[in-house]
Amino acid sequence: MAAQYFIDGAFRYEIIRKIYEGGMGIVYEAAQLGVQDFRKRVALKIIRDQLARQKMFIENFIGEAKLVADLIHTNIVQTYHLGAAQHEAYYITMEFINGVNLEQFTTQLKARKARLPTDLAVFIASRVARALSYAHAKTGADGRELGIVHRDVNPKNIMIAFEGDVKLMDFGVAKARGFLTDQEGEVAVGKPEYMSPEQADFQVTDRRSDIFSTGVVLLELLLQRNPFKGATSEESRRNVVGMRLPPFEQMIPGLDDALGGILQRCLHREPSARYAFCGALRDDLERRIYSQGYGPTNEKLGEYVRGLFGQVDPAALVASRGGTQVIEHTARLRQRRERN
Repeated sequence: MAAQYFIDGAFRYEIIRKIYEGGMGIVYEAAQLGVQDFRKRVALKIIRDQLARQKMFIENFIGEAKLVADLIHTNIVQTYHLGAAQHEAYYITMEFINGVNLEQFTTQLKARKARLPTDLAVFIASRVARALSYAHAKTGADGRELGIVHRDVNPKNIMIAFEGDVKLMDFGVAKARGFLTDQEGEVAVGKPEYMSPEQADFQVTDRRSDIFSTGVVLLELLLQRNPFKGATSEESRRNVVGMRLPPFEQMIPGLDDALGGILQRCLHREPSARYAFCGALRDDLERRIYSQGYGPTNEKLGEYVRGLFGQVDPAALVASRGGTQVIEHTARLRQRRERN
């Protein structure tokens, strides 16, 4: 099959394969081409055609690129370039991660009837907490915090490289001062079964919402399922807001007190009872795995991931459509429209 190319003035990309197709955009593995046969492997995120003329979506796509361009952290997927090709087709060039997302990882665990070792589950969550701690504390040129809240921490947005690096990605529905249009109170964005209760209930969120979502991811890694997931998005939201969970030690045999306490603080429905900062969560998770002096590393996780997947065809790992959802709070939208 002939090679496909994506061209933007001085930038030329050879499309290699589709990595991910979501409701808002498509991500490809590509080679950025230069002089003297220069090739650099990158990920190319391109807006879907049907959204390419929607003003608010374009503004948020550009806002996401500008926001993450300055988020330089080993546990966050790096952004290299924002461009516009023919017909104003905006795209973002990002770091290519040779690996799988956490959803693909857990699906493979189930297929192999394997249980992820607790220390590796905590290690993955600690790296997500590192990424969020950095993002939450990020300041603008004026020295003030940007107030970043990711709002979509879920397994599809967490990458694990075959080398063992854990990377948080997709700040497309994040809120941050001066970068992205925010409609909290009218819409709830994210995957419902990973939302915080306040997010699912159309309330204003802060960094503690991301802490709840990280707790759900950790619970799923330990339990091998997400207990909040319902048959529909609405049921998942109701579960997050009101479903009572049994004590964690009843859900996860062999759970130690330290880890049970971490889960309890992350998943408290009242934000004031959660960790106030992701850095405190990160520290507790890392004390849990490194208190004896030696614990899991990128290399250990990489060895585990490579053993789990073996030799696989990357094209077979393309994620299905879906993921982030935008749920309108129709009653409040109607009231606002009537006021206007």
